[in-house]
Amino acid sequence: MKKLLEYPPFHFLLCVIIGITLQFYTQIWHFNFLYLGCVSLGFLTVLYFLRKTLTRKAFSVVSLLLFVFIGVSTTYIHNPKNHKNYYKHQLTDNSTSILTIQKVLKPGNYYTKYVAKVSQVDSTKTNGTILLNIQKDSTQTLLAVGNRIFIKASFKELIPPLNPHQFDYKQYLAKQYIYHQVFLDKKQFKQLNDASFSLINLSASIREKVQTSLKQYHFSNDEFAVINALLLGQRQEISKELLESYTNAGAVHILAISGLHIGILLLLLSYLFKPFERIPHGIIIKTVFIVLLLWSFAFIAGLSASVVRAVTMFTFVAIGQSFKRKKIIEYSLISSMFFLLLIKPMFLFDVGFQLSYLAVFGIVWAQPLLYSLWKPKLWLLDKGWSLFTVSIAAQAGILPISLYYFHQFPGLFILSNLIIIPFLGTILGCGIVIILLATFNILHQFMADAYGFVISLMNYFVNWVAHQEDFLFKEISMSLWEMLAWYIFIIFIFQVWIQKTSKSILFLLTSITMLQGVYFYQKYQISNKSEFIVFHKSRHSIYGKRNGKELTIISSLNDSILRQQKVLQSYRIGEHISSKVIDSTINVFSYKSKQVLIVDSLGAYQIDGLKKPIVILKNSPKINLNRLIATLKPQQIIADGSNYKSYINRWKETCYKQKAPFWYTGQNGAYILKE
Repeated sequence: MKKLLEYPPFHFLLCVIIGITLQFYTQIWHFNFLYLGCVSLGFLTVLYFLRKTLTRKAFSVVSLLLFVFIGVSTTYIHNPKNHKNYYKHQLTDNSTSILTIQKVLKPGNYYTKYVAKVSQVDSTKTNGTILLNIQKDSTQTLLAVGNRIFIKASFKELIPPLNPHQFDYKQYLAKQYIYHQVFLDKKQFKQLNDASFSLINLSASIREKVQTSLKQYHFSNDEFAVINALLLGQRQEISKELLESYTNAGAVHILAISGLHIGILLLLLSYLFKPFERIPHGIIIKTVFIVLLLWSFAFIAGLSASVVRAVTMFTFVAIGQSFKRKKIIEYSLISSMFFLLLIKPMFLFDVGFQLSYLAVFGIVWAQPLLYSLWKPKLWLLDKGWSLFTVSIAAQAGILPISLYYFHQFPGLFILSNLIIIPFLGTILGCGIVIILLATFNILHQFMADAYGFVISLMNYFVNWVAHQEDFLFKEISMSLWEMLAWYIFIIFIFQVWIQKTSKSILFLLTSITMLQGVYFYQKYQISNKSEFIVFHKSRHSIYGKRNGKELTIISSLNDSILRQQKVLQSYRIGEHISSKVIDSTINVFSYKSKQVLIVDSLGAYQIDGLKKPIVILKNSPKINLNRLIATLKPQQIIADGSNYKSYINRWKETCYKQKAPFWYTGQNGAYILKE
């Protein structure tokens, strides 16, 4: 750790991360590119002319500020919204557009989904990407990477989450520079000639040829889906049930080409090309071959973000290993992260990027310490212990952030890793051979059947582990500050383990105090929070009365179904609370000093004693809203997701004319009434 802190690129990396975060969340730099260049030149001028007159500390501070600004500037430069040819600058109400398919996404229930580049608006060449949704149709041919379509449709803003603590898909796409979406049916677009040659198009065509070849060998749907994910980086065909099984078994990382797969390939290639080390300049030749083959694999796998990240990381590791110096892996990881963030700053917010690097750092730093606790004499026992310590070290590196993002912990992850990972190298190696033989039409059916049987066996084992529900811990709350406090604690435990000095012990005790402080503060906040919430749920009504750590739910849904609703799960987890259900027939109640009236399909609202209540309309009541407003003079009218859209539009217009405040949860999000 000490040597890492003395490694200059590590300091530069931290500053770049600060700059990227600052620009993304605050948009602190909103000037043009000319000013950007002037400020950068100013920094360099100060460093050049004052390098001898500035003190070492002052020179370091200016240098670090320069790298913070580099983080800000690279985020600004890579955002297409800041360029003149961004498509939104050219759009009008009657614009026509040409879209080029960049990526095929997993389809939804009603739409096939794509990431598409806006290549042209009217007659102007443009840049920028959107989310393309095309209504499913059994007669329609799916689009592929490189296809171009002509459309005349409006670009819609992405919708923010409608309920508190719900997954923010809008922000998720914003981190990929996607800000709009288009909805089409098959009659609203015309397919044009494919785009001109590009590496992505060539990669897609090779991958399509491989997939066509594999389909001739009668793999089952699940077998083909896993082969597609493992070897070609395509997860679109994985069923919801199979994906859930791998997630609950703690083995979902196996289905995404990531650092694990590329690391295994690096080990296989290093072993395969080891004889080159005996010839002059053999290490350089070996490294060149390894890097070329790793990038060839990335190319066939579609050059997706996760594949490019993993291959870049291990390219630096492969080059670093050729120098045969101590700490070279740590330095290679830092250098690769620095390089990636300069080229693609939004990788910083990618969950896969964070998990990959944290897992590898956990293995590099913690695994040798864990492994040294016991030295088995038997070879098989030693390999098993080594794999066990690798799994524990990787889990220690990613556990806090995994709980923060996914809120569950698969207790049998060690079992999954101990059984599958030892064979993953063989599965990957044999899979590559299967693909090559199938592509050249020389694969025998019995080989395909044998490989399919191995994949099915892996799927069966993962499914069995996933169904051991007693070992799957769900709805674990972890806030951002808790996650950061836990990482500080883990770092200082590791430091004390290496060096039991008074200074390291003091830092550890400070981190424990910090962790406790975070928990005490959050407990205080939770206990003193009170609010009434009208959640948005399509075709249903869900209301919640929050008082401290308890949420009382009012809904027509039964208890078992209600507890599985993601709307409530997200809220419970995000707020660290529990919930209970009460009678759904209640239609009048008080919250603090305010009265709440629920008007259902019966339309009854003339109740004695009501004064300026909050009125909630549910199940499309047939009422005269003008009369209701005149009678009750409500301080707020709320329509939830159980109402017909036609009713909502009529109510909205009535409230506008009557100057009565109207809130529709499907547009404005959940209504939250605080104290």
